[in-house]
Amino acid sequence: MGSTLFNRHQCAAALGNIIARMAFPASELASYDWLQTRSGLGDLIGYDFEGMGLDRLYQASDLLWKHRKVLENHLYQQEARLFHFNETITLYDLTNTFFEGQATANPKAQRGRSKEKRQDCPLVTLGLVLDGSGFPRTSKIFPGNASEPQTLQTMLDGLNGRSGSTVVLDAGIASEENIQWLIEKGYRYLVVSRKRKRVFDEQDAHIVKELPGQTVKVQRVVNEDTGEVELYCHSLLREKKEQAMQDRFAERFEAALDSLANGLKKKGTVKRYDKILERIGRLKEKYARAAQHYDITVTPDAESDKAIDLQWTRLEKPHSQATHPGVYCLRTNLVDWDEETLWKTYTTLTDLEVVFRSLKSELGMRPIYHHTEKRVNGHIFITLIAYHLVQTLRYPLKTQGIHDSWQTLRSKMENQQRVTVVLRRQDGKTIHLRKATRAEPQQKVIYDALGISTQPGHTQKTLV
Repeated sequence: MGSTLFNRHQCAAALGNIIARMAFPASELASYDWLQTRSGLGDLIGYDFEGMGLDRLYQASDLLWKHRKVLENHLYQQEARLFHFNETITLYDLTNTFFEGQATANPKAQRGRSKEKRQDCPLVTLGLVLDGSGFPRTSKIFPGNASEPQTLQTMLDGLNGRSGSTVVLDAGIASEENIQWLIEKGYRYLVVSRKRKRVFDEQDAHIVKELPGQTVKVQRVVNEDTGEVELYCHSLLREKKEQAMQDRFAERFEAALDSLANGLKKKGTVKRYDKILERIGRLKEKYARAAQHYDITVTPDAESDKAIDLQWTRLEKPHSQATHPGVYCLRTNLVDWDEETLWKTYTTLTDLEVVFRSLKSELGMRPIYHHTEKRVNGHIFITLIAYHLVQTLRYPLKTQGIHDSWQTLRSKMENQQRVTVVLRRQDGKTIHLRKATRAEPQQKVIYDALGISTQPGHTQKTLV
């Protein structure tokens, strides 16, 4: 952050916001308390946070958001220079987070499908573009009810991506319209197909991942109509999860049907034919994943408006999750890539899932307590900058075999502190020594992997 954007006080406040979000993820108010009472950051950068007012943190938040485009571009270019990665893979997805309160002053606070199951709260949506190394390239904040497919062009249009670069998308964004747009813009794509029909021929498949209980096999099919490659993948781990879900929903659906059927023979229960059909309709909606595999017959009483019998038969729908658990399909115009490369490239989408979890759970983006749009934007952007710095630390650590989450790294490092030792001399004067405590072995491993000193900050000696 150059002096043309921030003066000394604004720079310190901005750093305070960002470092606090990394070390003590919370609201700006909680960050202010942390900087004043628990942090040694002022020592390290030579700034007195105890004399800083809370308003300065909020003003710094506003400035960070105001210059977001310059900052995002600068951070990404610096990361590309430091780690020598090229812009060949682009990952894009959305997530949302919820407000505490109604946030009526923020037009982006809208009801939508909450990924934290907080249907009682308004939401705001974050769209994020990553490169294949997991570094954010750009971001945009959308209303909480934003439609996933409609955001892609908005996000990628301003990136000026290299011709032939590859975009990896989940099914929620991979609409036909978006795929056609990618083709027109010269992008190559690898997306999760929206096809509901599941097929998989074990004899034509080969293994791309072989671990106990986690084997993945893929079958390559060329779609003659589109010229695309369709990669049908079978994951043993995914099969176990989907089968368990199928069994659970089927058990609940059948139990509910049993209850309705048994009620036809009891007093005080629903018996009207139309009401029974209505109840079954609601059950089909609630347990749609299981209900599609059942043929249900309700027999009406010819002499009244009641039902006299309810029977069902399970008939598994062909080419569905029930008959092909663990199978999913990828589609791509990367016809010159082999199956293993395609599948491994697709798995980079998990980087986005990890990023979103980190932003919300490890870096304090969730929940949002602010109500105005400006404050919400600033809060989210501070978290994004914090993630840039976290990824800048974790990327070289991974090359050294250290794959800890940020939360684990923070826990390992948190007990190293800045302390003051007071010594009284024989002449009556007092020496105050201010320095960092000695790094513990697990901390030293991290420092050594990053190539930095185990004694952060200078030793300060004051004679009184």
